[in-house]
Amino acid sequence: MVPFSILDLSPIAEGSTVRQSLESSARMAQKAEEFGYKRFWLAEHHGMPGIASAATAVVIGHVGAATKRIRIGSGGIMLPNHSPLVIAEQFGTLEALFPGRIDLGLGRAPGTDMRTAQALRRNIEAGANSFPNDVVELQQLLGTPVENQAILAVPGNGSHIPIWLLGSSLYSAQLAAMLGLPYAFASHFAPDMLLDAIAIYRDRFQPSAALEKPYVMVGVMGAMAATDEEARYHFTSAQQQFVNLRRNVRGPFPRPVTDMESFWSPMEKMNVEHTLRYAVVGSPATAEAKLTEFLRETEADEVIISMPIHDIEARLKSVELFAGLGNFARAAA
Repeated sequence: MVPFSILDLSPIAEGSTVRQSLESSARMAQKAEEFGYKRFWLAEHHGMPGIASAATAVVIGHVGAATKRIRIGSGGIMLPNHSPLVIAEQFGTLEALFPGRIDLGLGRAPGTDMRTAQALRRNIEAGANSFPNDVVELQQLLGTPVENQAILAVPGNGSHIPIWLLGSSLYSAQLAAMLGLPYAFASHFAPDMLLDAIAIYRDRFQPSAALEKPYVMVGVMGAMAATDEEARYHFTSAQQQFVNLRRNVRGPFPRPVTDMESFWSPMEKMNVEHTLRYAVVGSPATAEAKLTEFLRETEADEVIISMPIHDIEARLKSVELFAGLGNFARAAA
């Protein structure tokens, strides 16, 4: 069985507002719950006019209140931006509100540019270097308190919230293996080290109280529609966003276009298509073939799908169509 999950960034679509974006995330989480997805995760990004999930724990609470069963959490919290105690308190509160449904995915990157990272008021270099210690500290704060423990996370202590390590490099794979934690690779935007990272994680995995054997989640960008042409049209929003990121053009999540060739240069096209080479874009038949090959290549335990589609109705339809591939993908894996 290969469960499907969803990664959402609460995109602020061109022509919409932050409020509408957050409402769309709640609707998407409800649709994911309706169609049997395992998790609905939100990602921490800062200073990006096209992303509304900066206050990630708050948005998780928002989608939690709109749903009843689906697991909710972070994909991820960028731990160098925060004190482990603050994150333990935030997620301990979420666990108290939505018991048995919270996941805490942790990343090592700042999730923004360096100037904004400095404005988040932590020593970013020290934070990244102390990431392993911060993860262990966070585990302790969420675990059962020991006698005379000086610092308590309230809420948080005794919650035993599942911690995931997220990454796009071999570093994160080695750390997840050493700590015996589930591992999610960001292949939806960083495909190059995917297979090496998975191999290292599985080969070096040390069983822990949290996890007996390796568990790998892989990410894909996705856009499904009735036809290949329609799906490719919707996916031009994501392609534009990646070009704009490289051009340092900040703006809302762009509307789709009918002609990408007039938008990007040949070099930009090559770079974006390489970055998004694992994207699953097309009709059900096309998406089925692409996703099945991806699962055979990675032997992943779970797939998390990011659906960067401008129109919320088209996004919800994509959620439904991907769910229709679930049984086939599970049988093929």
